Amino acid sequence: MTENRLTKLSLAIGLSIATTSALASPQTFMSSRSFAMGGTGVAIAHPAAAGASNPAMMAAEHHEWSDDFGLILPSVNARFADEEETIDQIDDIQDTIDRFDDLSLQINAIEGSDPAEASQLQNEARDIANDLLGQLRGFDEDTIRVNAGLGLAIAVPSPSLSVGFFTNGNLTATVRGEFDNDDESTLQSIVDGSIDPEDTDLDNLESRGRVLASAVAEAGISFARAFELENGSSLLLGISPKYMQLRTFQYTESIADFEDDESDDDNYETDKSGFNLDIGAAYAFGEQHQWNAGVAVKHLIPMELDSAANRIDEEERTLELDPMVTAGIAHKGDFHVVTAEMDLTKKEAFGYEDDTQWLALGAEFDAFRYAQLRVGVRQNLASNDDNDGIEEDTQFTAGIGLSPFGARLDIGALVSDADVGAAIELGAAF
Repeated sequence: MTENRLTKLSLAIGLSIATTSALASPQTFMSSRSFAMGGTGVAIAHPAAAGASNPAMMAAEHHEWSDDFGLILPSVNARFADEEETIDQIDDIQDTIDRFDDLSLQINAIEGSDPAEASQLQNEARDIANDLLGQLRGFDEDTIRVNAGLGLAIAVPSPSLSVGFFTNGNLTATVRGEFDNDDESTLQSIVDGSIDPEDTDLDNLESRGRVLASAVAEAGISFARAFELENGSSLLLGISPKYMQLRTFQYTESIADFEDDESDDDNYETDKSGFNLDIGAAYAFGEQHQWNAGVAVKHLIPMELDSAANRIDEEERTLELDPMVTAGIAHKGDFHVVTAEMDLTKKEAFGYEDDTQWLALGAEFDAFRYAQLRVGVRQNLASNDDNDGIEEDTQFTAGIGLSPFGARLDIGALVSDADVGAAIELGAAF
């Protein structure tokens, strides 16, 4: 082979991410503060982040330096999971196929003039074919998952009616290798000597790569208002009408025919748009309203979208965007916030992912307004015994915030047995 087909597979991974990175997966977008606090936000979101977590929190009482205006410009986060070092495997397989091709060319060049050396090279080629067979077996069902998000928001809280605008997105893309049994027969025949290496064209390998991505983009306006109750507590209500676009991407092709210049073809994408609605409520209680209990319903109107059928087995997948209900409670003071949060509904997986239903804990410690330290942990409660994606289990998060003179810089990090992630956000609040 003059050009390694697995190189094209790795290029297509990047292309698939590039073509959908402006969109989002059904996983809810989170601010960098939320990212660093275990993904929490329903009972603690600042005004600018309320559109992504709970619109009611835009009308909540916060610190006096963040109750009048909020801006996120922008917020970016990403997670990456590659349990079996799939990219490194692709590089190793590429090297092995190149070595085999080089030997095949040498055998063809000297076979008639030097039979002894040709026989030695054939033995070397059979050893390489055996190595390739093991590598492809190991590559089978290995998966990469990428999550990436981008968000912008502005909020103007008010005693009468708080108003905000948000637009955000979050990408989920998975890539998986599949080893074909016919390739095992071909390579084993080379190893056994039934087929001469120089008579074998590895362009005919049937092992394949699958690229699956799901995406949703949304832009909306949030409205929130606080109602004072007779017992001194406050009821906060919020609503976010929004416009959404769902998109799927599915590209499946044999390694031999996997073309990077086709991987962004419209034939592999589907999309659907429509209006939707988020609603939220919060209850602030305690002598100084130091307790907040919140609940939010995202994507109140169910939506679904079928993917394009791939050319290998004509398989379609359905992206389902169902209402997601999350509840949380938080205690806040002058120098701390502690919160617990739980998804009351499960997010169904699309592609080679796990279902998710998070139980999360988060905390923030404030240093005289100018700096914040954040930590969090979340546990996936969904059962994934029947799923074949990269495991979503326990994730640990941490981060810092710097907020001098109303400007904000928030940084977050995430780690688990399978994932590493990071988030950064620029903004303002006063």
